[in-house]
Parts: sequence; structure tokens; C-alpha cells
Amino acid sequence: MATTTAADGLAAVRSDITRACRDAGRDPASVTLVAVSKTFGAEAIEPVLAAGQQVFGENRVQEAKAKWPPLIARQKQRGSVELHLVGSLQSNKAKDAVALFDAIHSVDRAGLAQALAKEISGQRRQPLLFVEINTGAEPQKAGVAPQDADAFIAACRNQYGLAIAGLMCIPPVNEAPAPHFALTAKIARRNGLELLSMGMSADFPVAIGFGATHVRVGTAIFGSRPALSRNE
Repeated sequence: MATTTAADGLAAVRSDITRACRDAGRDPASVTLVAVSKTFGAEAIEPVLAAGQQVFGENRVQEAKAKWPPLIARQKQRGSVELHLVGSLQSNKAKDAVALFDAIHSVDRAGLAQALAKEISGQRRQPLLFVEINTGAEPQKAGVAPQDADAFIAACRNQYGLAIAGLMCIPPVNEAPAPHFALTAKIARRNGLELLSMGMSADFPVAIGFGATHVRVGTAIFGSRPALSRNE
């Protein structure tokens, strides 16, 4: 039996995105694939870069800071790389996060919003910012409660001066994802937000049907990894 490579996984995911967009009457170009490369080293990432993937997601600032600068330096010969932070962010890591990442998917509390605002102003660098919504009201999970989302988005904009671009959600693992995607899309619409970071390896076609603009896919591309957290 032939061994499935990360490049094979990438091609299959791209095909699934195209199919899901066709079913939803959407342009595949409206969906950004974020290849979640957390815990994988350069030897696993290089073939995916070589296959043309340029948008990657990481969970931890320190891991990304250690492995991505040399990868990006080599990639400049082929094109640009876009890095997204898809895991929780500690306020004391805001400086490094703003310097390294092109998008942050996990804005979820006032202290972090304040820290990001300070670093964005000081560094004059503007990553895309997503507010994370805890649609399942799971106490162990980060994110803003749905009923608090409007007020938090307004505070990010008006109190901290943050340009919030969209919302992110991670549905509970044992629940159907569709209602959570629908709720996130509804909150986004009423707040005038165009970007939706929704969908992971098991459910990204469903998320595309609900308007996802960014899907975070790791296992379906890179293979299995230790279950550190469910964010891809």
C-alpha cells in the first residue's frame, strides 16, 4: 500500500474545499486553508511548502518563534508565508505574537485586547484579529460567551481601538458542529464582520456551508499528533 504523504493530504483537503464550495455555491478562492502545523518540525512542513501551501497555523508563540523564521527565510525564494496563531494567547506573549503572526484567532478577554492594542500601536503592525466565541459555553475552553460577544466586540473597537476582522469558534467535540457554526455566523453578521474562522479536519466542509472564510486543518494534512487541544 502506498504511503500517504502530507502533500497527498494537502491535495485531498484542497479538493474537499473545492467540492464543499461548489455545493454551497461559493468561489473556492473565498476560503483560506490554514494548515495547522503545531508540533510538526521543518521536515514535515517543507513538503507542504513545496506543494504551494503558504498559510500555516500554530498554537504556541514559543514553538512558532523557534521554528518558523528559518523556514520563512528559505521560503522567500518561492513566495511569502502567512502565519496564523490559532491557539490561546497569554497577554505577556502579545509582543512576540504581533511581531510574528499575520493573524491572531483567539482574542477573548479585555486584558489581551489591551496588550494587543499596545503592541499593534508600538510595532505599527496590524495582524488580522479574530474574536474567539465559546459557542458551547464550555468552562474548560477559552472564548467569549455568545451573550457577551456584542459587548466585547464593541469594547475591542471603541475602548481599545482594535480592528476586529472576524470571529473564530471551536464546537464541542461531542456535539454536531452545524448549530455552533450557525451561531458564530449570526454574531458576525450583526456586528458587520466578514471573516469566519470555522472548521477543522473533521468538519470543515460543514463550516464552509455556513460561510467559513478560514478553515484550520492539521490532521488531515500532516497526520495524527498527540491530542494537546482540539483546535484543528
